[in-house]
Amino acid sequence: MLELIKAGGWPMIPLLLLTVAAFAIVIERFWSLRRERVLPPGLGEEVRAWVARGKPLEPAHIESLRATSPLGALLAAELDVRHRGREVIRERVEDVGRHLVHRMERFLNALGTIAAAGPLLGLFGTVVGMIQMFLGILDHGIGDASQLAGGIGKALVCTATGMIVAIPALAFHRYFRGRIASYIVDMEHEAMRLQDVLDEAAAGRGRQD
Repeated sequence: MLELIKAGGWPMIPLLLLTVAAFAIVIERFWSLRRERVLPPGLGEEVRAWVARGKPLEPAHIESLRATSPLGALLAAELDVRHRGREVIRERVEDVGRHLVHRMERFLNALGTIAAAGPLLGLFGTVVGMIQMFLGILDHGIGDASQLAGGIGKALVCTATGMIVAIPALAFHRYFRGRIASYIVDMEHEAMRLQDVLDEAAAGRGRQD
């Protein structure tokens, strides 16, 4: 491996830095986008039980819910405007949802950039290697054909490395985007179920009045 890095020359340095950055982003996103962290089991059911009991919701309880997870933040935003009508609640949920998506997609643009830049940097390294090889031929002649083939092989190391960096980065980028999309669907479902409970609670209060 060290010999391949040396063969690629200095263009291998940015490729190695991209590799380290991509690996760090993937590990961080796996940790941050765990399902139990984004959608804690039983949280939606617990919140619906709060509302169904008909007891006043203390601001401290709502703030505590907001701090638990992205799902908690969405449900807390819904509870903030629970007395202001269904349309207002829907707009608040959509607005908070957009912010949550932005937070969950943190670093994914960087990962996508790495996936796109890896092959280009690899090609750049190959071009630099080919230029150096042909300049050597210009100064010293063709010489041994096996050395020429070896020089071409070394120049192509950068292209191969760029692909090795880009392919996993692209795969994980698409994987995380898909995971976030599935989380958003589940969060919207929980928000709709809470809205139904809020409507039932409001109807119950109306009958009592």
